[in-house]
Amino acid sequence: MVRNTAREIAVHLAYELSFTDKTAEELVAERLSRDGFAELAGEDELYSEAPNAKQAEYIRALVCGVADHAPELDEFIARYAKGWSFDRIPLVASAIMRVAMYEILYFRDVPNSVAINEAVEIAKKYETPETVKFINGILGSFVRAEISAE
Repeated sequence: MVRNTAREIAVHLAYELSFTDKTAEELVAERLSRDGFAELAGEDELYSEAPNAKQAEYIRALVCGVADHAPELDEFIARYAKGWSFDRIPLVASAIMRVAMYEILYFRDVPNSVAINEAVEIAKKYETPETVKFINGILGSFVRAEISAE
């Protein structure tokens, strides 16, 4: 499994956090268990290869970090979503942006451009072209305004 696959799985789990009563730790433990992953493999090719320990930790760090920092991340999304109320943003789009913003803010080994590009590529699989542009615009504005030059 490559990192972009692990990142996409983290987006799936961040999305699932939007409508579950489980904690991020509980959800990650359940979904990344041998049985949980095997169950998902029948539904989505993305789950055909189980993550190794390093990849599972990366997924866990992203999903738990997004959960722990959700208010902060949502505030950034709302700030840069010009003309949109946060409630109008599709849940998948907000999950994609939360994961990318969390990486930008807290994973210094991931270049900002990579986090944005990966978010856009994931969005292309799940969202309309207009929403993909919206995500790209928000993440670009966020980096330009909030993150010092690398």
